Amino acid sequence: MTGGLEKIKIVFPDGTEALTDKESSLKDLADKYQDRYASKIVAAKADNDIKELSHKLKGDCRVQFIDLTKSDGIRIYQRSLTFVMIKAFHDLYPNWKVKIYHSLSKQGLYCEIDDNIKPDKDILEKIKVRMGRIIKNRIPFEKKTVPMEKARKYFKQAGRMDRYHAIEHRLKPHVTLYECDGFSDYFYGYMAPDTGYVDKFNLILYSPGFVLMHPQKNDPLNIPEFEEQKKLFFIFEEYKNWSKILDVENMGSLNKIIKSGNVCELVRIAEALHEKKIAQIADMITKNRKRLVFIAGPSSSGKTTFAHRLSVQLRVNGLKPVTISLDDYYRNRENAPVDEQGKPDFESLEAIDVELFNNHIYVLTKGQKSEIPIFDFPSGKRKERGRVLKIDDNNILIVEGIHGLNENISRNVPGESKFKIYVSALTSLNIDDHNRIPSTDTRLIRRIVRDNQFRGMHASGTIKMWASVRRGEKKWIFPYQETADVMFNSSLKYELGVLKTKAEPLLKEITKSEQEYSEAKRLLELLGYFLPVKCDEIPINSILREFTGGNCFYSE
Repeated sequence: MTGGLEKIKIVFPDGTEALTDKESSLKDLADKYQDRYASKIVAAKADNDIKELSHKLKGDCRVQFIDLTKSDGIRIYQRSLTFVMIKAFHDLYPNWKVKIYHSLSKQGLYCEIDDNIKPDKDILEKIKVRMGRIIKNRIPFEKKTVPMEKARKYFKQAGRMDRYHAIEHRLKPHVTLYECDGFSDYFYGYMAPDTGYVDKFNLILYSPGFVLMHPQKNDPLNIPEFEEQKKLFFIFEEYKNWSKILDVENMGSLNKIIKSGNVCELVRIAEALHEKKIAQIADMITKNRKRLVFIAGPSSSGKTTFAHRLSVQLRVNGLKPVTISLDDYYRNRENAPVDEQGKPDFESLEAIDVELFNNHIYVLTKGQKSEIPIFDFPSGKRKERGRVLKIDDNNILIVEGIHGLNENISRNVPGESKFKIYVSALTSLNIDDHNRIPSTDTRLIRRIVRDNQFRGMHASGTIKMWASVRRGEKKWIFPYQETADVMFNSSLKYELGVLKTKAEPLLKEITKSEQEYSEAKRLLELLGYFLPVKCDEIPINSILREFTGGNCFYSE
């Protein structure tokens, strides 16, 4: 083309088109459309592949901007803000090592300082001031591609052995590092263009560490109030202690065990810890003479297998458990509530016949007979005949379902008769000190494997519906988790090595032409850090078997 720069065509999700100069950056394009978005654009998808805003456009493509109302946008914001915080610590306290552990209080990240250093308010205030200056200066996050061997040498010399072991077995020929004002670090995922993009944050003292707060997807312009979650924090601390027992504190130490050939011993100890915890919960129920046990938790937490294993332990204690699924109380599909898109909302409490369930539970706890419905999922209706139940003094009712912690489900039963259990895969195995693995990623990978194995669903289908599942969890499950009498962490230290072997082929089937491509690519990148776990000794009653197959509790 003569007389000017070559133009390329951009197509947006709503079908509108625009022309822009070839070799212009996504940031140039984003700046033109920023006023159409309520929050900052931090990245974009170009032909379903996430790119940083520095990416230069080479030809015609489809572009979808990513702001803070998107999960990818929040991840980028959180990652960039974490880098700013780590740099601030490095600037003021260069000998301290900050560790990022897990999420806490909505969109907060719980962090600690190594060597048992406990921060105080004065320290956090200094860090906040330093972070503010870094953000105000709008320092670019500069991306650098480093050969793998050079990166390993760099991390060894820097004393970052957690990072060295994280890439020790990586097959890629290079590592991507980010530099900010002369300070380099590795972060798994994409970054904002510069520090000025992450201007909303707070640091909350939470002994023995602190919480880094940032905006949420549903309110990207504000910092949420800190809400203490004592029970959730306790279960994470318990899992941290399990990490020490297993000698698996991060992904690098897990790979070391796999490489040594001792992974089957790790499997046995991890499963024994699960069994011990389940036995302790059964003892609590027996000691307190509870008649009704509710088990709830988010998708792919292993609730069904947990309920079966708990039943076994209760039988050891001389009780006779009877299990009821809340799923059998679904209203017929034509009577299901609808969401804001007009689609059936099966996550809603209104999808359950709450009145019928309450009446049945009340009758059963009085020692009378009741006909429990059976929901037929293929037809979307209850069967004409249910199953007749009657419980005596030696029976205990176990109710499993996502709404189990909601008091409306069992309002006719006195509180002293109930015992509530929250089950979730609360991952605390991180890639390294600065890169955590979110619990939702573990659950999503579990579900991808299970949906394909038992429901014949393509991985793209599971990813497509995951956002809806997550919305339901945030509305109907997470708000009630702290009301549980006890929490059970169904995560297993070795599981991502097992799931890797089954999930990777499924994720690789998703092509760049599909909207789910970027999420598949992200999950493949995560699984790429793990060596495969090959062990024939995974027990047939393991929670992991609920997803990979071979579970002894039900036919497949």
